[in-house]
Amino acid sequence: MKPSTPNLNYSHNFHLLANSIPSMAASSSSSSSVQKTFKYDVFLSFRGIDTRKNFIDHLYQALKEKAIYTYKDDERITKGKRIRDELPESIEESQFYIVVFSKNYASSSWCLQELVKIMECHKTKKHTAYPVFYDVEPTEVRHQTGAVGEAFSIYENHEAAGKWRNALKDAADLAG
Repeated sequence: MKPSTPNLNYSHNFHLLANSIPSMAASSSSSSSVQKTFKYDVFLSFRGIDTRKNFIDHLYQALKEKAIYTYKDDERITKGKRIRDELPESIEESQFYIVVFSKNYASSSWCLQELVKIMECHKTKKHTAYPVFYDVEPTEVRHQTGAVGEAFSIYENHEAAGKWRNALKDAADLAG
C-alpha cells in the first residue's frame, strides 16, 4: 500500500488493511496443524517523527476497532523494562508486522534493528511482514536512494550497515 501524499485521509486504506489481518490470521492458522499463539496480532514498526501523530495513530485506531491486538511502542512498552530487551521479545510475540517506511525511517538505528529482527522472524513462515511506503518509493528503500539514502548515509561505516541494507532490500521486495 503506498499513500501518494502524507496529508490525505487514509481512513479507507486503514480499514482495508485492518480487515485483511483477521482473514490472514485465520487462513495461516488453519493451514498448520501446530498452532502457535502470539501475544500480539500486529507489531507496528515506524519512525515516529514522520508518522506517529498522523498515519500511525489512525492505523492503530483502525486495528483497535477491529479488535486486532497491536504493539505500538508508546502504548505497550512496560514501565521499568529495558526497551532494548522488550522490543525483540514483542517482535517475536507478534504474528504480523506492518513496517511503515518513511523518509526518516532509515535514520533510526532502533528502526533498523527492529527491521532486521522482523525480517528474521518473517523468514520462519510463522510471521508475516507487510511494508507500507509512506511518501517514499519502494525503490528508494530497496536501494537506499533519495530521502531514504540520505537518512541511511549516517550509518555507512557502522558495523551493522550491511545487515541493515539487506533487511531494507528484503522488506522492500515484499508485496505490500
